[in-house]
Order: sequence, then C-alpha cells, then structure tokens
Amino acid sequence: MKFVISSSELLSHLLAIGRVISSKNTLPILDNFLFRLEGNDLEITASDLETTLTTKLSVENANESGSIALPARILSDTLKEFAEQPLTFDINVDTMAVVIISENGQFNIVGQKGLDYPQIPALKEEKKASLQMNPEVLLQGIAKTLFATADDELRPVMNGIFMELSPDNINFVASDAHKLVRYGRSDAKAEQEASFILPKKPASLLKSILPKEENQVNIEFDDKNAFFTLSDFKLVCRLVEGNYPSYNSVIPKDNPHKLTIDRIELYNSLKRISVFSNQASNLVKLQLTGNQITISAQDIDFSISAHERLNCQYEGEDMEIGFKSVFLIEILANLSSQEVVIELSDPSRAGIMLPLEKENEDEDVLMLLMPMMIGP
Repeated sequence: MKFVISSSELLSHLLAIGRVISSKNTLPILDNFLFRLEGNDLEITASDLETTLTTKLSVENANESGSIALPARILSDTLKEFAEQPLTFDINVDTMAVVIISENGQFNIVGQKGLDYPQIPALKEEKKASLQMNPEVLLQGIAKTLFATADDELRPVMNGIFMELSPDNINFVASDAHKLVRYGRSDAKAEQEASFILPKKPASLLKSILPKEENQVNIEFDDKNAFFTLSDFKLVCRLVEGNYPSYNSVIPKDNPHKLTIDRIELYNSLKRISVFSNQASNLVKLQLTGNQITISAQDIDFSISAHERLNCQYEGEDMEIGFKSVFLIEILANLSSQEVVIELSDPSRAGIMLPLEKENEDEDVLMLLMPMMIGP
C-alpha cells in the first residue's frame, strides 16, 4: 500500500479530526488515526467511541487498497515540523511497518491492523429521520447555544443542545438551570416533528468545521446516533438519551418591565463592576429608576464596593434585581445586536434578554437568566 500526499493538506485534515481523540481512551487503538485507501481516495478516521469524525482527501500515485491504524500523536507532531512538500507513505500491510519518505529523509513507524478499529454504528431504518440544513443555520444554532450547556453528571440531558425540528421552524435550546438560550430559525424546516440532544463535544467539533462548508449539511438520526455529512467530513455521534425538560414552561410570559440599553456599554460596565463582587456569589445588583440603571457590587469581607450609572430606556416601576455577573456577561457577549432589551416581571423571576434588532429576519433569539436573591 503506497501513496503520495501533500504534507500541509494532510496536517490540516488531521488537526481537524484529531480533536476527537480523547486523552483517556479505554481502547489503545483509539490513540490512532485509521487510514483507509481506495483508489486515489484516502479516508482518515478519528474516534473516541462516542464520537467519530471522518475526512476524505485525494492522494497521488496510489497502489493497493487497504487500511492501517497509525499513531495520532507521532504523526501530527511530525507533520507540524514540515514545510509544504509531498510525502510518500510506503506501508507494508503484513508487518504494519510504515516508511514516510520526505524530500530530505525518512521516518519509520509501526501501525496496527485497521480491522481492529471500532466500526461506525448503523442507523435503524425504522427509526431513521433525515433533513438537509444550511451550514450557516447549523453553525449559528450551535454557536449561540453551546455556551449555555451544563456539566451535570446527574442530569446528562442538560449537557447538550436540544434540537427541536418541525415543519414550521427549527429550535436550538441549551440550559444549565441558571441560564437558558433558545435560538430559532424559520428558514430551516423538517418534514415532520422530531428532536434529539446533540452532546457538547460533537457540537464543538461541528462549530470548528462548519465555517468552511458551502454545501447543505445532510443530517440523519435515530434514537441512538446522529450522522452529519459535510463535503469533506462526516461526523457520527452517540446522542444524549433521555427527555429534555419542558423549557417553554420556565420562560415567563408577562413581563411588564422593559429595559432597553446599549449592549456594549452594559457589558463593559459589568466587567468593571464585577471585579468588586463577592468571589463566591459574583452578585451584581441592577437598580432601575426612571431612565437610569445603577449597577453595583460589593464584597463586605474585603471592604470593597463599586457602582456605575448608565442611561437607558426603561418602562416600568422602580426595581432592584440581582444576577450572577459571570452569567450576565456571558449572555451579553453572545447577543450580537447593538442594543438589548431586558424584560423583567419581578426580582424573584427570570429576566429575558433579547436583541433589539435582528441580524437575520428569520432568526428568533431569546436568552433567559435566573436572578439571585439580594441580601437584606
């Protein structure tokens, strides 16, 4: 088995799929990339059993088809040190000895049998559903919600993005019980109602490979696994099992108090004021009176405090509400409009953050944050 390939092209594909490989693999063979050669097409796979990412690229002067598992770390670390040049891979399929020939030298490594590499699961035909999605829609849906997913061993359903598909729209939802994000797109639809929970790791991998994608993404899934097929990549992942909580029931409907404010001004003010908050609670207080908001924080233990006043548009009664500054800053960082609207009902109920103007007419962005109790 022999082929010639560009060093930089191979490296870029290995770096893209190499993020799948776990540092604590249960099977030693998962520390390898699986190379499978058919004609002039080289398919490379990386997996951690839960998530598998495959990429295809063309090679030259190929002879003999076959497969071999090659050590990921040695291969990636070596390729990083090469200038762009053609590399010849000469693989003895019987002894698993591999010779990589460069312009100035050669490198010898030993692979493992490709047949020992875990197989990709198959979807159950009777439970399979599929749709095509614009890569920009999928990328935005993941990018806007990924930060709000949880790390909760007791409630694994919260550790992923809930994708809710219907003939009218598609919603991406994430929550960690403190904050919740719902990102909807009316320009993306499915033939029938369906849903699944996409785990955090494959979502993060998709976020890194989607920006270069120009064609529609083909999504297929059943009750256990999902397949995302792109032009140069195919991602297969095990879905989070379980039912996602009824998120609509926690979104307060009647919010008479509405605050409109410059997002960057509020964001920068919170960054400054939060330095003075108690490190354990991160509590910042927002005091709303007239068309002014006072942002304050204090840490009694260290006798430090700070406050700032900002102009805003506010409709409603005077109110004081507390939030965890880290979460509020995170939400403002993930809203993209110049001004944001914060809807409130009372200091004990969740605040809703919305963009004043939409980047895209077809999108619907809602972010929610639970308040913190303000001490006496």
